[in-house]
Amino acid sequence: MSSISNVENLSPQTIRRLVREQEDLIKDPPEGIRIVVNDSDVTDIQAFIDGPGTPYAGGRFNVKLVLGKDFPHTPPKAYFLTKIFHPNVASSGEICVNTLKRDWKPDLGIKHILLTIKCLLIVPNAESALNEEAGKLLLEEYDHYFQRAQMITEIHAPIPKSMKIGREEDSSDGPLAKKHAGNKTIEKKRISKDKRKTLKRL
Repeated sequence: MSSISNVENLSPQTIRRLVREQEDLIKDPPEGIRIVVNDSDVTDIQAFIDGPGTPYAGGRFNVKLVLGKDFPHTPPKAYFLTKIFHPNVASSGEICVNTLKRDWKPDLGIKHILLTIKCLLIVPNAESALNEEAGKLLLEEYDHYFQRAQMITEIHAPIPKSMKIGREEDSSDGPLAKKHAGNKTIEKKRISKDKRKTLKRL
């Protein structure tokens, strides 16, 4: 995976487009996705994606896009920098998805690419597997695949609940809601106890 900047190889128009897209992603990020901006190199595009409700739930995955000198006429390459067990991710972290191959169009933006990668976490494609073991397990032993992917996520991509992207913790069934519900139960028990004491005195 190349880490060399391609700023000098891209047209001013392409660079302006990249800057605009990154600014838009900062102002209005997709749910569960946060872009990391490198002010000194707009071609260094990284993002964190929170695993959706799959074996990857509870994990935060660092991904990187590598732009070639002919971008956007040729698609960028995408990599997981965080270790992950997934049919469409090679041991090097390279991601295989049609959007970045035969389905690529020059007008597709960074947001579309990141959303596609997030969708790949929800619906893997065993037919274009770069990780043959994961692809085989997905098709033949899903429970084993799920357990293996979940274990790798817990080991290599854990995040504190307080640092999750989005508003999961503010939901009615989230950790905060459960905490408040527990407090209410304790409060009810205390009130009942006080009532019993009062009745005894009477």
